[in-house]
Amino acid sequence: MKMDLRPAAAVSRRDAWREKREAALQRQGSPLGGGVLYLQHVTVSFDGFKALDDLTLHVDPGELLCVIGPNGAGKTTMMDVITGKTRPDEGTVWFGNQINLLALSEPEIVQIGIGRKFQKPTVFDFLTVFENLELALAGDKSFWHTFAARLTRADRERIDAVLETTGLEAKRDAPAGALAHGQKQWLEIGMLLMQEPKLLLVDEPVAGMTPQETERTGELLLSLAGRHSVVVVEHDMEFVRSIANRVAVLHEGRVLAEGSMDDVQEDPRVIEVYLGA
Repeated sequence: MKMDLRPAAAVSRRDAWREKREAALQRQGSPLGGGVLYLQHVTVSFDGFKALDDLTLHVDPGELLCVIGPNGAGKTTMMDVITGKTRPDEGTVWFGNQINLLALSEPEIVQIGIGRKFQKPTVFDFLTVFENLELALAGDKSFWHTFAARLTRADRERIDAVLETTGLEAKRDAPAGALAHGQKQWLEIGMLLMQEPKLLLVDEPVAGMTPQETERTGELLLSLAGRHSVVVVEHDMEFVRSIANRVAVLHEGRVLAEGSMDDVQEDPRVIEVYLGA
């Protein structure tokens, strides 16, 4: 019989979030209708070093996929390729069945519904939480256009809904610069939600967070899954174990293993290159 040697608190947290994971799965669309994102045989080289090496990966509609792997595994390069920052040497990247992401610019990729949150929050400290969300509204992104335009009732309702989703209702009039680290992360996720993305790419969302902030972030991401497809790149294994239904392990630029966290943590290859390090 296999013994579970994880800390009791971690096991308890995972059990407490099981209902949220199951709810996200119920909201998730059927993969029979086609995936949201396909990377096929993607290779990226920098000065002879292959950051991605024949990478093939997919994301299903409404799925929350966690991507893990050691430093240098290709996680950031993968996200750069998806968002148009880096062009691959080989391979194809499709958003749905008809949109070739490699034919689009970075702004065009944002406009079709792909949002990316970097590890370090990029909010406007001198604006209030409400004004940050207002600035992020889908449409004309120019600063002066945003503040010259009058918000419609629908705009205000959308901002209110995002404030509620992110748990920032009480901070709506506070300067973003006065927020705690975790709250800034939630605000940036909220700014992405204002753009109505179909796919969210989230890079190390709980880095530097308190345990309470980490738990709230997990609840937030799980609440988004099913309504959006979400790809989370993260190093905190207990956090991944708590939120993930499917995990992909990258190593040397390709998928080494994928499946449930229980499946990948028992894979001898994963233990050797990552979990056992």
